[in-house]
Amino acid sequence: MDIGLFPRGIIIGLSVAAPVGPMGVLCIRRTLIRGSLAGFVSGLGVATADACFAAVAAFGLTSISSLLVDHQSSIRLIGGLFLCYLGTKTLRSRAWSGDPNDESVAKGGLAGAYSSTFALTLTNPTTIISFAAIFAGFGVSEPGVGAISLVAGVFLGSALWWLVLVLGMGKLRLRFGPQQLTWVNRLSGAVLFGFGGLALLSVVA
Repeated sequence: MDIGLFPRGIIIGLSVAAPVGPMGVLCIRRTLIRGSLAGFVSGLGVATADACFAAVAAFGLTSISSLLVDHQSSIRLIGGLFLCYLGTKTLRSRAWSGDPNDESVAKGGLAGAYSSTFALTLTNPTTIISFAAIFAGFGVSEPGVGAISLVAGVFLGSALWWLVLVLGMGKLRLRFGPQQLTWVNRLSGAVLFGFGGLALLSVVA
């Protein structure tokens, strides 16, 4: 295992996770509505999916990557429909009570929070191509060389980003009352629905 690739993996994981997309909106919304634990667990789902894509690229698993890319339209269709469902559900969901001691919502449904972001992140199989290009740019030219340390670094880098994001949003949570959190639901729901619509359009375009 090439330990020297581990810090590169961390940088790659941070760079892949940082751009704000539907997963970022979802994690921010869950942090504000359900608490920091739910937000971070959601981020770990994204980090796990990123690590899976990185593993496929790093180990040179061309059969898996080809299968995912060949069926990307069907996968994106499922992801787009799920995002539209989440957007609609978020628009209709109630706001947090505003009680800073009410952590029941933060502790509930953690498995669902993790699995939903993990599955949604996997609906963008072209990420494998992005990882392959990034790895080449970082000098990882041979499949399998240092793959374990590289993938571990990607996971840690992505997880660190979600931790920083959640900690920052968590500080805002106690300043938000029910009215502000209702608008968080509405805005997040609209954005998630929009991302879902774009995903569906990319399938038919």
